[in-house]
Amino acid sequence: MSLLHARSLIREISDYPIPGIRFQDLTPLLADAEGFNQVVTALKPFAEDSNIIAGIEARGFIFASALAHSLGLGFVPIRKAGKLPHQTIEESYGLEYGSDVLQIHQDAITSGDRVLLVDDVLATGGTVVAASKLIARLGGSLVAGAVVMEIAALEGRSRILRDFPDLPIYSLFQV
Repeated sequence: MSLLHARSLIREISDYPIPGIRFQDLTPLLADAEGFNQVVTALKPFAEDSNIIAGIEARGFIFASALAHSLGLGFVPIRKAGKLPHQTIEESYGLEYGSDVLQIHQDAITSGDRVLLVDDVLATGGTVVAASKLIARLGGSLVAGAVVMEIAALEGRSRILRDFPDLPIYSLFQV
């Protein structure tokens, strides 16, 4: 199944959420059954050695949970601070336009879990690095990171590989 249809549904929004940012809007892709299915199907090979799929808030949740469901695997949400109801650990990270904190439940991942980390867009790499650190702190083994869209000019892949040099990073599309 070709990913051309799925790619055609991603639109760029200039100067959102602040001037100078070229936001990659995947919401039209999510609304299109064929395109959404193409993306989830294309992500499946990256989960081959995983027993847990982790997704980063917010749009990473959508792809990660759909992928986990399609493979019969568990899904672990990695959320922004203050949104998880049980005991958590946290990690700060930088964005193109500020900083934030990610959290995960302390019991979400256990030693020996093999985790595929999924997000929608790889920009500066800050969210993937923070989420990867949380998974590692809980004893999980990162199998790979997978994103739908990578903004190559922001060099997020290089940022991730500085902290996790052996982590395979897969992206379906690059801009």
